[in-house]
Amino acid sequence: MGFKKKQMLGFGLILFFLAILLSFMMFTLNNLKSSMTEIVENRYDKVQASMEIRQLFSRSDREILFAANDANKEERAESLEIINENHSLIESKIAGLSGSLNKAKAKQLLKEFETQYASYSITEAELIQKIKSGNSSDNLSSLMDDQREKRKKVISTMDEFKDYQEGVMKDTLSNSKQTYEDMIGFVIFAVILSILVISVTVVWMIRSTSKDLQSITKVIKNIDFKNLSVIPRIPVRTTDEIGDIAKSFNDMAESLEIYNQKEKDFTEKISEQNWIQTRVADIATMYQRIVDVEVLADRFITRLAPMMGASIGAFYVKRGEGVDMRFVKLASFAGDGEDSGRREFRFGEGLIGQCALEKKSKVIEDIPEDFQLVTTGLGEVNPKSIVIAPVIFEDEVVAMVELASLEAFTKLQKTFLNQVLDTLGITINNVEGRMEIERLLKESQAQTEELQAQSEELQSQSEEMQAQSEELQTQAEELRMINEQLEERNRETEEKSKELQVAKLNLEKQAEELKLSSKYKSEFMANMSHELRTPLNSILILSEMLSDPNDSKLNEEQQEFARVINSSGQDLLTLINDILDLSKVEVGKLEVVFDEMNLSELPELLHRNFDHVAKKKNIDFIIEKSKNVPDIFFTDEQRFQQILKNLLSNAFKFTEKGSVSVQIKKADEENVAQWIQTKGASNWVEIKVTDTGIGISKEKQKLIFEAFQQGDGATMRKYGGTGLGLSICREFAKLLGGWVIVDSEEGQGSTFTFFIPSMPEGFKNVDEAIAASPEVAAANHDDSAAPFGEQGESDAGMMDEEDQDKAKPFCNKTVLVVDDDHRNIFALKNALKHEGMEILTAENGFECLELLEKGNNIDVILMDIMMPGMDGYETMTRIREQSKFEDLPIIALTAKAMKGDREKCLKAGASDYVSKPLKLDQLLSVLRVWLTN
Repeated sequence: MGFKKKQMLGFGLILFFLAILLSFMMFTLNNLKSSMTEIVENRYDKVQASMEIRQLFSRSDREILFAANDANKEERAESLEIINENHSLIESKIAGLSGSLNKAKAKQLLKEFETQYASYSITEAELIQKIKSGNSSDNLSSLMDDQREKRKKVISTMDEFKDYQEGVMKDTLSNSKQTYEDMIGFVIFAVILSILVISVTVVWMIRSTSKDLQSITKVIKNIDFKNLSVIPRIPVRTTDEIGDIAKSFNDMAESLEIYNQKEKDFTEKISEQNWIQTRVADIATMYQRIVDVEVLADRFITRLAPMMGASIGAFYVKRGEGVDMRFVKLASFAGDGEDSGRREFRFGEGLIGQCALEKKSKVIEDIPEDFQLVTTGLGEVNPKSIVIAPVIFEDEVVAMVELASLEAFTKLQKTFLNQVLDTLGITINNVEGRMEIERLLKESQAQTEELQAQSEELQSQSEEMQAQSEELQTQAEELRMINEQLEERNRETEEKSKELQVAKLNLEKQAEELKLSSKYKSEFMANMSHELRTPLNSILILSEMLSDPNDSKLNEEQQEFARVINSSGQDLLTLINDILDLSKVEVGKLEVVFDEMNLSELPELLHRNFDHVAKKKNIDFIIEKSKNVPDIFFTDEQRFQQILKNLLSNAFKFTEKGSVSVQIKKADEENVAQWIQTKGASNWVEIKVTDTGIGISKEKQKLIFEAFQQGDGATMRKYGGTGLGLSICREFAKLLGGWVIVDSEEGQGSTFTFFIPSMPEGFKNVDEAIAASPEVAAANHDDSAAPFGEQGESDAGMMDEEDQDKAKPFCNKTVLVVDDDHRNIFALKNALKHEGMEILTAENGFECLELLEKGNNIDVILMDIMMPGMDGYETMTRIREQSKFEDLPIIALTAKAMKGDREKCLKAGASDYVSKPLKLDQLLSVLRVWLTN
């Protein structure tokens, strides 16, 4: 009820009771007035009328008596007149009473009176008539008696009527008194009741209003103005103005709470934003001066995990392209060795692979109870929340971050992680770009220096041979030109590096330029294989022919010169193969095939290949093999033997006196674990190569495992070499799952320890066979594949030397040499003429087809692949399209021996395949097979 209504109701009730009281008093007074009026006016008039009638009647009666007894005639006439007047007055009085009576009894009495008076009047009239007639009183006595009897009845009835009216008047007066007393009592009761009702109403109004106001006051006093997040509410019990005040206060309180909450939310958001920005800036500051992705990964996960409240974490970076693309773990936080997560994964493998594929983050809250990953000193606990997030750069996932926490990750932490990862992709791309630029620059510089040194050496040799062969001078000049081209390319590479450094802010352009730079470098390495092997081919063939004591017309000194040239060419070929192998290792594209090998044959193999070196240098060569070393071992035998060859070659090269020893024993896995992870291997073998040579200082023991590095300049000048051997050893060891360490003191000798695992099933977490990149380096050919420098033979087979001499398969045979390089044509022409063959030459595919069309009786074709105009593939295809040449032997020759080229050549129509530089014995063996067939 409204306050106004309440006030109106209270005062209305008061007025209502007052109105009732006044109305009742007025009603009672009216009744009292009516009673008094009836008494005074009505009853009194009736009594008065009855008294007057009685008096008139009595007077008339006296006049009759007077007229009858004592009056004279005149007096009698006067008395009769008075009687008549009285009679008229009585009748009028009776008529007046008859009209005013309202009581039945009064009417009855009046009726009786009228009847009796009428009877009396008759008697009176007779009496008057007799009096008028002059009768004496004696004659009138009977009539008088009768009149007297009737008079008594009339008077009695009149008295009774008067008494009745007086009784009624007394009753009315009594009722009036009672009414008056009742009215006084009721007034007193009504006043008391009104006072009580008014008091109750006033108390109710005051109390209800006071209670509501006290409620409002109490709530307002209880407000904590320092904390407006929760403001007490005023209970709304009424719908009046006070209720409106309460509602308005409650609305105001709600508005203040909302405003306070918004203020708190705003403050909290500002605090959260400051928290995020501070840590993002901290991590961004950490990015500075980082030039290695592994360092970046380790610092990032170490810094990020505590900020995120994570108990364990892992950082994966994308490696490889196409089908070889995978994510490799570079760093972890609070990890437990290999048990801290997968070493690598591909797109779509597991939840983390699916997140990388979908480029979306995922938070896992419902983790099984048996999922235990977080390790403490007391044991293992299962995390409560795991977050997996991709690092995206230019809409490509470049890395993945996985964190696990003992508590659920908050929304603030997730927002912070997203902001950090937004810039991490750019940072990873920058660091990888800088690493690639540095690597390319180092490779280019190292290759330029090495090629310059080789060029100078070749130039020096060509000057010594200038008097003997003009052809050798031409080759030296070409090598000098190649060196100039390499210098020019090196300058171009440096210019490109500077341009990339200047344009590093343009990330998209930088990424594209890095890809192009990688492609150019790959093509450069492949082309260098061709450009260096092509002149080497003619050098090796001609020098081998000149050094043959049976066929050469040169004197012994000149033959020695030819053998030096041939040896230098073989060294240059070995250097080229080492550079290409190192390039393949660096880009992770070297093919590794795990297979069974017999370790029991290793000591004999080492003695067979290095005993003559030990005897030549007059030093001891000792090999010890423990009995517990397993005979059957699973690894890549070619790479394994190449590592041992390099280690032993170094040992013999730097040892002038004393001994070189090899110790083969089963390795202690705990000892190996301090250098490399041991999980996945069935057993480990430790091979120590110890020498008593010059030794290596402590500060240079890390440097010797880098490419093109030796102990110092004096060592390089004294002992020679390129500094690639130990670098290749360590990289090959890593590919095989092992490691190489050195323990040495300068002047005391060195001990190189080679740890290698037996891997029956290869690596579980990486591809078992990583395909060699055809754009980076030439595929393994038969020459380089042979361990310890042993040259392989063609699949065509070997023939006994005596049978070869008897068969003379080359006499009168015509061979067509198709090559665009005159030096190769010259070398092959002289070599094959010496075997008794007829030689035809063509510089490209068109000339080859023309010679075949002329009908020359050609027995075999030696086909170069890289030629201008029409290359070897198209030429062989066109030859095979002619049915008459379906069985004509075609031997494919190329210096750019790419992986897959053999199959490509055979598919194009080649009968066999030989890579440059050619071994003359190998070429003759292949020709012998196809010519005899």
